[in-house]
Amino acid sequence: MHHYLISFLIFSPLVAAFVGLLIPAKSESSFRYLTLIANAFQITVLFFMLGSYENASALQFVEQQSWITIGLGTWGTLKATYFVGVDGLSFPLIILSVFIMCIATISSWTVKQNVKGYFILLLILNASIIGSFTALDFLLFYLFFEFMLLPMFFLIAIWGGPRREYASIKFFLYTLLGSIFILIVMIGLYVSVHDPSSSGTLVHTFNLLHMSEPVNFISNSILDPNNPWQIGPYNGRLWAFLLLFIGFAIKLPMVPLHTWLPDAHVEASTPISVILAALLLKIGGYGLARIAYPIFPEAALYFGWFVGLMGVISIIYGALNAMASKDLKRLIAYSSVSHMGFVLLGIASLTAEGVTGSVYQMFSHGIISAMLFLLAGVLYDRTHDRMINTYSGLSSKMKSYTTMVLIAFFASLGLPGFSGFIAEIMVFLGAFRSNSATGVLPESFAIISTLGLILGAAYYLWTLQRMFFGPFNIKGHISEDQIFDLTKREYIMLVPLAAATLCFGIFPQPMLSVIDPFARHLTEFVLTTGKNLTLNL
Repeated sequence: MHHYLISFLIFSPLVAAFVGLLIPAKSESSFRYLTLIANAFQITVLFFMLGSYENASALQFVEQQSWITIGLGTWGTLKATYFVGVDGLSFPLIILSVFIMCIATISSWTVKQNVKGYFILLLILNASIIGSFTALDFLLFYLFFEFMLLPMFFLIAIWGGPRREYASIKFFLYTLLGSIFILIVMIGLYVSVHDPSSSGTLVHTFNLLHMSEPVNFISNSILDPNNPWQIGPYNGRLWAFLLLFIGFAIKLPMVPLHTWLPDAHVEASTPISVILAALLLKIGGYGLARIAYPIFPEAALYFGWFVGLMGVISIIYGALNAMASKDLKRLIAYSSVSHMGFVLLGIASLTAEGVTGSVYQMFSHGIISAMLFLLAGVLYDRTHDRMINTYSGLSSKMKSYTTMVLIAFFASLGLPGFSGFIAEIMVFLGAFRSNSATGVLPESFAIISTLGLILGAAYYLWTLQRMFFGPFNIKGHISEDQIFDLTKREYIMLVPLAAATLCFGIFPQPMLSVIDPFARHLTEFVLTTGKNLTLNL
């Protein structure tokens, strides 16, 4: 049974979606419970995986079956496999995905418009996310990656706010542009991959493990040290890394490729904002660590300073925009841009601490951002107003809600005792150590990035002071009757998230033990292979 656990995770939502197609649209409650049953099944499967997972760098729960085999004449044979598995990079994100999708289903309980279409799209999105985090065949990954685009586009365009068409089209175009860059590299790799078991014989495969074999680096490497931008095979590898980097940086998102995110968040409904921030952004960081860095280690070293620099810029720029935001949801969206900058900085450091912190940041931010957007949604559902200056003194009317906001804000700004602190301190340690240990990042990057923590504390504490403390007052046409505390359903959504960020802040070791073997393997592989390749040229 253990050989099919990942397939159960991927295909159970698709089976539920197919069943949903057979149910009459008027039976609205059936779709809610069907989606919740699919989530419950995934949670059960996840418990089986947790019981069997070993803290090692090797892939686990691997499934590999022939999928596509087509003869291409002189080009050989096109081979694509259904190849999935998990390790210390993907397993934390799988845990996060299953958890968040269940929370998003509960948050969607009040959806009234076209309930059947909404929940079927939610189930398809669920399967696409799990598939992206587990695929080890580049073509399979790309299909799951692209498949996420369609349900998210419709979920924003149909169930979003007043400017939903603009936001959904902008999201679609940005993501499609990144996908095209990734597709170009995928095709280039496909026609140039060699089989390490056949003395470097040219094969046509999308297998990500074959693509990261050193035989493919050496056979495609011709570099003039005085002119790294020469026309030639190595030049192609440098550009291929940059194309992959841009493609995944759009999804992350990285400044200046981030402008689709605030618009999408502001217009998306609350559960879709939760999924977008908690899960879809992580595909960007995951793609860099799973594909770009292992396949192009020499380019990762060459451009390490640039990746780190863009991380620092994202941290500071995102925080400054969050401070200037008047819309609560937009503030949270820009805080996500800032926090994803730490993911870039950690990966760029190429230290075990930095990469571990980067993956932990993706996991932690998923929990915290989901909680933040749910809290923004709670207030918007009551008043249909997200402007920060509309409210004052909410703590006197919404005590439990204020407590949850305090937990989410403190966790997001990196207060000790919360998961955000563990992630960011490890990224800082890795960035500081990078100069002496790997020579990739200057220490100034780590020093400058600490300004993001100061700015984060500033915009969160300022928002708390304006909205929750002082005399109670509300502006506009909002009545006092609309301001009431959390409901039972809202407690069910928020309490597990609050408990998770506290638990993983106080007891981070179980998750760090999962991530650390992958981080050490990746950094050692990139540093050793990348440096050896450069020396042998």
